[in-house]
Amino acid sequence: MFAASFANLPGDHVLNKPVVVSEEALVTPVIGPDATSDSIAKAAGPAYIVLGGISFSHFLNDTMQSLIPSVYPILKASYALDFAQLGLITLAFQFTASLLQPVVGHFTDKKAQPFSLAAGMGFTFFGLLLLSIAQQYLVILIAAALVGLGSAVFHPESARIARLASGGRYGFAQSVFQVGGNLGTSMGPLLAALIVVPFGQPSIAWFSSIAFLAIIVLWRIGRWYKPQIAARKFSAVEPHPDAPDSRRVKLALAVLVALLFSKQLYVSSLSSYYIFYLIDKFNVSTQAAQLYLFLFLAANAVGVFFGGPLGDRFGRKYVIWFSILGALPFTLALPYAGLYASAVLTVLIGLIISSATSSIIVFAQELMPHRFGMISGVFFGVAFGIGGLGAAVLGEVADHTGIAFVYQVCAFLPAIGLLAVFLPKMPSTAR
Repeated sequence: MFAASFANLPGDHVLNKPVVVSEEALVTPVIGPDATSDSIAKAAGPAYIVLGGISFSHFLNDTMQSLIPSVYPILKASYALDFAQLGLITLAFQFTASLLQPVVGHFTDKKAQPFSLAAGMGFTFFGLLLLSIAQQYLVILIAAALVGLGSAVFHPESARIARLASGGRYGFAQSVFQVGGNLGTSMGPLLAALIVVPFGQPSIAWFSSIAFLAIIVLWRIGRWYKPQIAARKFSAVEPHPDAPDSRRVKLALAVLVALLFSKQLYVSSLSSYYIFYLIDKFNVSTQAAQLYLFLFLAANAVGVFFGGPLGDRFGRKYVIWFSILGALPFTLALPYAGLYASAVLTVLIGLIISSATSSIIVFAQELMPHRFGMISGVFFGVAFGIGGLGAAVLGEVADHTGIAFVYQVCAFLPAIGLLAVFLPKMPSTAR
């Protein structure tokens, strides 16, 4: 899989002759007295094969995760569930993912586990199989929790691998990593419409083959990652002299959490209940509603892809400002739009609001570079937790007031983006 071509070879070798280099020799770092893993990564440039592999794994992981809300109409009809019970399924999935991600990140900060990603994907594999045969509500909750556990293991360490492979282009690498997940999330409703709706709940078992493919890819990435651990094992991260002090760091982290809350709760309102909103307000079919949801989620993926490089170039604070507040006019208009106008508005909302994802996460990582795994786990965990709790709360609200009222209230969430004014200016070398 890994090969290198060298222009000048010693001895009797022919010039420009392609030479296959062993994987271990290719990726083993050369460490000088003052080298750190970040300086090595910058000198080497982005490792595109690794970035592509970890993004593809994120795609597979989130494709499987997004099946859970996509099959809600089937579960609701089969087991006579109300919106609150559907919200609890999301909560079961997001609860394990959100609580365990910081724990996994804290552990891997101290002792990296290069093959933990492949092992964690096994939980997703068994969770999907269990969901396909579940006949009781409690079993459905357990299956959703297993898929969430696989996600908890996957995200913190895979974010670290993306940074190691970034070549110093941290926003770009985070966007490549994130866009795989967003594309996977957008594929869930489409696959549910094409496969699960026609063939029913047992067809979910077919998607366990995706988990098996992800295990293979992540095992290969683990082999690349293992020798990289030597480059960062004992390298201390020195704070930049212009970096904000501890008080400003704490304030900035609180602001970033609030911004992530506004973004993630709004996205959760659409990903969990937009199908029911379209069915209730416009009387469209379940399959048609899933296709409209696919448009929103695909727009999310595009926005994530461009948000990271824009943050690298212009500064993450400006991208965060634009992406959160910029979506406000469109979210305010959505509850009063017709069917086709709603589709256009959700695409615009997805493009704008998702461009903050990479910038928020990289900003937080740069505030606490010495706790990279933990801070990545916290922010991924907060994102999952907000999604789960938000889905449960919004489900209760929808049961009592109607699904349309949910979007009238959530329309004001992007106004929280005004808090970005409290974010500190980061050193240019951290951008």
